Amino acid sequence: MATYSVATDGACMRNPGPAGWAWVGEDGRWSAGSLEAGTNNIGELLAVLYAIRDNAAVADLHIQADSMYAINTYQTWMDAHARRGWKTSTKEPTKNVEILQALIEARDARRAAGLPDVTFEHVKGHAGHRLNGWADERAVRAAQHGSRGLEAIWSSDRGQDLIDVTVDAPKAGEDQPKRSRSRGLP
Repeated sequence: MATYSVATDGACMRNPGPAGWAWVGEDGRWSAGSLEAGTNNIGELLAVLYAIRDNAAVADLHIQADSMYAINTYQTWMDAHARRGWKTSTKEPTKNVEILQALIEARDARRAAGLPDVTFEHVKGHAGHRLNGWADERAVRAAQHGSRGLEAIWSSDRGQDLIDVTVDAPKAGEDQPKRSRSRGLP
């Protein structure tokens, strides 16, 4: 596979509140995680971070994200914040520093391994983009687990079934069709 594409998404209930993140690959691989407390932006950034970490050996990793915040943070802002000593351009403390530092480490590890930088594509959320629909479905379910006090990570790389990405993700409150049901992330 010349380029491997994954969609990322974050979700939050009562922003801030219980949060979730997810990435879903074009081959049905996926990962999702829940947090008892977070924000939508934290979910978006964690989705990108785990997509990069979980696909560290993929030479040409292409991330499709519906969050311009996540894309801009990765491509421009995180390095600028670091250069300013973790201050924003208005001299305010940078939010989510630990995640930004982890993103820089993940990016730098790819560079040290001789891999090209991750590429990004902005996709419109909730607009029929199949992989984004699946990433949203996983992130929302993860946030629901966070609302019940569960912080965990589920992944097809950790024994869960692949997603059948040839079908659309179920809409909120809708059961998955039998052929696309996957084990895990109940």
